[in-house]
Amino acid sequence: MNRIPIRFLDADGQKDSSENTEPDDVETMERDNDEESSDDPEVELLPVDREEFSQSGQGLEPDPGAATWGPEMAELVATRSELKRVEAENAELKDRVARRQAEFENYRKRVDRERSETYNHVVADVATKLLPVLDNLKRALETEASVESSESDEFRHFLSGVDLIYKQLNGVIEALGVKPIPSVGEPFDPHLHEAVVTEATDKYEPDTVMQELVAGYRLGDKLIRPAMVKVAKRG
Repeated sequence: MNRIPIRFLDADGQKDSSENTEPDDVETMERDNDEESSDDPEVELLPVDREEFSQSGQGLEPDPGAATWGPEMAELVATRSELKRVEAENAELKDRVARRQAEFENYRKRVDRERSETYNHVVADVATKLLPVLDNLKRALETEASVESSESDEFRHFLSGVDLIYKQLNGVIEALGVKPIPSVGEPFDPHLHEAVVTEATDKYEPDTVMQELVAGYRLGDKLIRPAMVKVAKRG
């Protein structure tokens, strides 16, 4: 404990007496300080790492980046939040585009199927009306072929013109995609053939078409008219 000497001066000027006693007071103060210091335990000062002390937030000097860390971190958080929002929106848009593409693809396939069905229906309707004309031309040619040799040149020219008309009409029907159904020598197929007559014979295997009476036609997988045929059976 430190003691401060106090001097009192009286009116008569006792300065000399107080000056004479000052050394004793000083010595007394030093002695008291030595006694007090001897009673206190010694404290050892350890070295302090200023960088570690500054990072712990208890240093004497503030961190230079502490002033800007707050705004930068807030901006980073906002940027990440905006990035997540944009990514979610992008994923949603991609899903919507994929759905629209699938819907459009289904619509295109449905339109193509309907167009094909409409075309086949129209062609089948036209072919159904033209086939009887083609059949009559063919019968006329087959009937007149037997008497062609005995007829005049004018009649033979007439038959040649009918034959050209038959071939031209047959070509038009084939151009529309209408194909004749194979019959003679083929196994009888109830989905394609209509058995009008059966005949016992050893020339053909049983259930084999022997003769085509009326030609059959189909458009792709669609049957326009079955072929009327004569079918062989066991003798």
